[in-house]
Amino acid sequence: MKKRTLLYEYPVKVLMALSEAIAGKSVFFYFLLNNGYPELAAFANAVRTDKKALKWLMTNGFPELAILSDAIDSEEVAIAWLKRNKLIFYVVFADACRGVEMARGWLEAHNLLVFVVIAEKIKGELKLQQFRAWDYHRFRF
Repeated sequence: MKKRTLLYEYPVKVLMALSEAIAGKSVFFYFLLNNGYPELAAFANAVRTDKKALKWLMTNGFPELAILSDAIDSEEVAIAWLKRNKLIFYVVFADACRGVEMARGWLEAHNLLVFVVIAEKIKGELKLQQFRAWDYHRFRF
């Protein structure tokens, strides 16, 4: 069985591409997809609420990334799964993505600045998703 690569084990260049893919820049999404990182491309889309990407992660051997996406969305079952499987870094990262300052400080203290950048991109995406959900154009008057 192939050892799974944990998020913090990817090269920084790849993680920066992930950051830009999460921000919606398709050139970075395709870089990930075409250079051996389809799981990160799918994760970027899962964070952006793509249910097909979430399903792809689950069925192709990357459940921890799918569950991380759910944990970022504050799903308690996902957070509990990450804790139960000793993926504590993912719990901290999910907190940082939601703007928890203590989690962000932990990333900074451990010199994981690339994850601070990614967390900020995800936090921005979460705010956009909130705005889209509240968009007054969708309401009937």
